[in-house]
Amino acid sequence: MARHKYIFVLGGVMSGVGKGVTTSAIGKILKARGFNVSPLKIDPYLNVDAGTMNPIEHGEVFVLDSGLECDQDMGNYERFLDQSIPPENYMTNGMVFKYVIDKERALGYGGKCVEPTYHITEEILRRINLSIHKSDADISIIEIGGTVGEYQNAIFIEAARVLKLKHPNDVLFVLVSYLPVPDKIGEMKTKPTQAAVRTLNSYGVHPDIVIARSNRPLDNRRKEKIGFSSNINPKHIISAPDVDSIYDIPLNFEKDGLSSTILRLLKLRPKQTDLEDWRKMAARVKDGGPVVKIGIVGKYFKTGDFVLSDVYISVIESLKHAAGAAGVKLNLEWLDAGDYEKDKSKLKELSAYDGILVPGGFGERGVEGKIAAIEYAREKEIPYFGLCYGMQLAVIEYARHVANLKGAHTTEVNKQTKYPVIDIMPEQVEKMSKADYGGTMRLGAYPAKLKGESIAARAYGATTISERHRHRYEVNPEYIDILEKNGLVFSGRSPDGVLMEIAELPRSRHPFFLGTQFHPEFKSTPLHPHPLFFAFMKAAKARAGRK
Repeated sequence: MARHKYIFVLGGVMSGVGKGVTTSAIGKILKARGFNVSPLKIDPYLNVDAGTMNPIEHGEVFVLDSGLECDQDMGNYERFLDQSIPPENYMTNGMVFKYVIDKERALGYGGKCVEPTYHITEEILRRINLSIHKSDADISIIEIGGTVGEYQNAIFIEAARVLKLKHPNDVLFVLVSYLPVPDKIGEMKTKPTQAAVRTLNSYGVHPDIVIARSNRPLDNRRKEKIGFSSNINPKHIISAPDVDSIYDIPLNFEKDGLSSTILRLLKLRPKQTDLEDWRKMAARVKDGGPVVKIGIVGKYFKTGDFVLSDVYISVIESLKHAAGAAGVKLNLEWLDAGDYEKDKSKLKELSAYDGILVPGGFGERGVEGKIAAIEYAREKEIPYFGLCYGMQLAVIEYARHVANLKGAHTTEVNKQTKYPVIDIMPEQVEKMSKADYGGTMRLGAYPAKLKGESIAARAYGATTISERHRHRYEVNPEYIDILEKNGLVFSGRSPDGVLMEIAELPRSRHPFFLGTQFHPEFKSTPLHPHPLFFAFMKAAKARAGRK
């Protein structure tokens, strides 16, 4: 039986250099060589999961089929590898420490002195081994969050060192490091990367491969400089310049023969590579065709002068997947819902768009602006796609302006509303009253039944689906009849018929007006675009053609 292999991916110099995408791309090129791979993300924060984190600070919260709320890199793993990732493939400092402390309190260590440098590292290794058993993979690719030299991820690097000591021929270290090119100097600087390697050395770990991130390709002279100063074979320094599409990254890695280098270092027999489908997809995403202009109306966009697209990264990537499949070039623009609250005359700018999307979210800020945008899209017959909160607000808009339920709202925003068309799930009331917000939502994959001949059913080509959720509030069953009598179609429902999963207008009344209680963006991949995103993009393409 072949021995399991481990690849640890660490970051140097600064955060945000692309460790997650690098891990995903390494997984993709190894999978293309015929190996079963299992990506695992380690986050150094003390939160037990990512569910209570502010998306403006941390980025998107990704949800697995199991319901685990985790880091957005897990979404990259699934998109690149086109496979569902189990919850065992995610861990945080909070998970690890909580497990060890709870075990100690239950006398699980038999009265021993529980120490970080042994019991914590052993728990980390136990979780890594658990992920192996669940995935039945040949190679685990383990991304350690943060940057080498930070206190909070030191214990994970220590666990990786111990694993290397136990299995010297089966563990590989990849350092993703940034090489700056200062504007006034115009020369690529290698010293920060050399310092990052030395810092990693201080933990007893030496990188086997360096992924050299920069705004331009790395030349041989820089490769040799890093290699000789850091005791790394220059052939193991992989150039990773900025690219227009993240889906080009696996192809760029293979230009430097990264998969062959990894397999050689891990003493694995090379297999024939097959990236042809990926190559064709990357070309479609990049080249496109006629331009389709999509506006995303939301609130989690800005911090200071910067736009935080990571808040909706899965939505953005799903739109790209659909655009590539529909043969169009995506022109995506961010629209601040607050602008439409302050000045309703600005709504007319929405007519310039081929499609309007309102993504998920929470809270009161920007709600009336979103509702105004939804009303405009409905009345002007602009293709509209609402995700989670975007569906709930579409139901509220329809209740107010078509079903004549004046002042209809969600109890999340207005607990005294006369018409609570969106209300909290009864089983969550007790937890909310105790301010117990972690894991209180309907999370993970749930089945739904689709209404025949609906837009949703035609898009899926199925009558039963399974989609991922992340919400507390639902369409209030008391208002279903009146909404349907006024023309709104609930085309997707839970198997027991109680929970409304999809709301839409028939094509006879609107080219595309559809909202989902679930998050379809969590299940879209570049090789298999989500059917609802694809249907939305086709409707937007048709509008662009008419214009």
